[in-house]
Amino acid sequence: MNIGMIAHDAKKKLMQNFCIAYRGILNKHELYATGTTGRLIEEVTNLNVHKYLAGHLGGEQQMGAQIEHNQMDLVIFLRDPLSPKSHEPDVNTVVRLCDTHNIPLATNLASAELMIKALDRGDLDWREILRP
Repeated sequence: MNIGMIAHDAKKKLMQNFCIAYRGILNKHELYATGTTGRLIEEVTNLNVHKYLAGHLGGEQQMGAQIEHNQMDLVIFLRDPLSPKSHEPDVNTVVRLCDTHNIPLATNLASAELMIKALDRGDLDWREILRP
C-alpha cells in the first residue's frame, strides 16, 4: 500500500518516533513524504521513502496529485493545530482531497496509530480493489 506522510515542523520529531515504533509495519509498504519529513524519517529508520519537494515548495501539491489519482491508500499528516507557520503545508487542502477521494487520513498520533494497526491487520485491504 502507498502511505503518504507529512508533518508540520513542531511534529517532525513525533513523526520520526512514530516511524521508529512502527518500522516493522511500514517497511512492508511504499512510503511517500514531503522532502524534509521524508529525509528525517530515512535518517532514523533506514526505511526507503519516496521524497517530494519540501511541503512549502510544492511537495503537498505533489502528494495531492497522487491522492486525486487514487494512488495513495493512507495519509498521515501530523499537524500542529496550535501554531501553524505560514511556510508549512496547509492541512485543509490535504483533508479536502482525502475526503473527496475517500482516502483514510490521520492527523494526530492517536489516529495514526489506529490506522497503522488497522493496515497491519488488513483492515485497509479494500483500498487495493479501488486502486487502478
